[in-house]
Amino acid sequence: MSEGLREKGLRLLPPVDEVIRDIRVSKLLAEGHSRSVVLDSVRSILAEERQRILSGVAPESNINKKEEFFDFIVLKSLAAVRLSSRPNLRRVINATGVVIHTNLGRSVLSPRARQAVSEVISGYSNLELDLDTGQRGSRYAPVEPLLTRLTGAEAALVVNNNAAAVLLALSTLAKGREIIVSRGQLVEIGGSFRIPEVMEQSGARLVEVGTTNKTHPDDYRRAINENTALLLHVHTSNYRIIGFTSETTVAEMVAIGREYSLPVMSDLGSGFLVDLGSYGLPPEPTVQEVVEAGPDIVTFSGDKLLGGPQAGVIVGKRRFIDAMKKNPLTRALRIGKMTVAALEATLREYLDRERVLKEAPTLKMLTASQSELGRKVSELAGCLIKALGDKAEVKVENNMSAVGGGAMPAAALPTLVVAVRPRKISAGELQSILRQGEPAVMGRVQEDKLLLDVRTICDTEFHPLAEALVGALEQRKGVEEI
Repeated sequence: MSEGLREKGLRLLPPVDEVIRDIRVSKLLAEGHSRSVVLDSVRSILAEERQRILSGVAPESNINKKEEFFDFIVLKSLAAVRLSSRPNLRRVINATGVVIHTNLGRSVLSPRARQAVSEVISGYSNLELDLDTGQRGSRYAPVEPLLTRLTGAEAALVVNNNAAAVLLALSTLAKGREIIVSRGQLVEIGGSFRIPEVMEQSGARLVEVGTTNKTHPDDYRRAINENTALLLHVHTSNYRIIGFTSETTVAEMVAIGREYSLPVMSDLGSGFLVDLGSYGLPPEPTVQEVVEAGPDIVTFSGDKLLGGPQAGVIVGKRRFIDAMKKNPLTRALRIGKMTVAALEATLREYLDRERVLKEAPTLKMLTASQSELGRKVSELAGCLIKALGDKAEVKVENNMSAVGGGAMPAAALPTLVVAVRPRKISAGELQSILRQGEPAVMGRVQEDKLLLDVRTICDTEFHPLAEALVGALEQRKGVEEI
């Protein structure tokens, strides 16, 4: 860029007040956008363009005419205001096919659970009030009877996630003493946290027994001494060891615990209350089956396969649950009213097995039939073909979904996807634009096609998804024109 063109560009940069007075920017203020946010955005855009002109990287076509350059500044300012005002945590359309997607908030709440949360946050609630007596009550009262009824346990307690449930249980039952666990069960959970690290934070000492692939009942017996406080079984819900293997069952550990008068705890990780084996999913122990095996404490997640809010559920013998309720750590790990409301509504749905399979989004996605997936993929493909026209090639393909959330790692979920191959940009670039859009869309790229898995897309999201794709392709066209 020549020196003369730089000077021309600098002279054409409008004052902040002139941009603010433009009717398009004034409309932002009328819509409720903060004046300070609008001012900061305009100043930022002007400073950015000034620097681009001085460095000679501004497109010459932008500064040929005053009116066009002014419009360019206004449009960039409008985009900057809307971007800065957009919530950081927002809705995402999950087209990845990963049902329990940890990065996308794991389980989707059912309509009843969403309604329960909406009602409880619209005013005050009896979170810790017994309405019958008028006295202080327990925040666990709405969910404890449901949990004991559904699982068969004597008592229950809920904290903010399953790692917290394990931490509280170990801190209460084994602080300063030893916990015996199989070497093959020392799992790593989400965010690079590991079971041994959680144990360390509880104040308990870890004693490993057996080998990675084989642990026998006598391995536990040989490790028991006067400092042993607990026998721990960790269900390997996020991986499988196959081949030359042997693992001590929960029932066998319970027998050892009774033999030596030691409590036994089972950490299920991603526990669930309905057997889905008849839907072609691999066998997983239900919470009821594990409780029936006799351990003193069982912990599992309230979201994941259960399909509720993020929470850590502890069920088991009353004397151990009561001891945990008195642990000061419980207050630091306790759940809030929104979690109580969502979990209660979710658990009530499990009182009717047929209803929960129809209404809980996680279970509906996991058990979706091929005919249902076929209906959805046909409808979505038709919607996208009509919306995108010649902007992209749209086809229906067979593919595989995943359970996700550290659950059922060996599950194979045949699915149907809509494959979108944009004609003027790469699938990866389209994916990036969609991820930053409104609503944000997450798909997966394979062989330069964007795959949209209908298993995890709701029917109500078809048209917003089509609009997002059209907007993404038009946005890219607009960038090329600028």
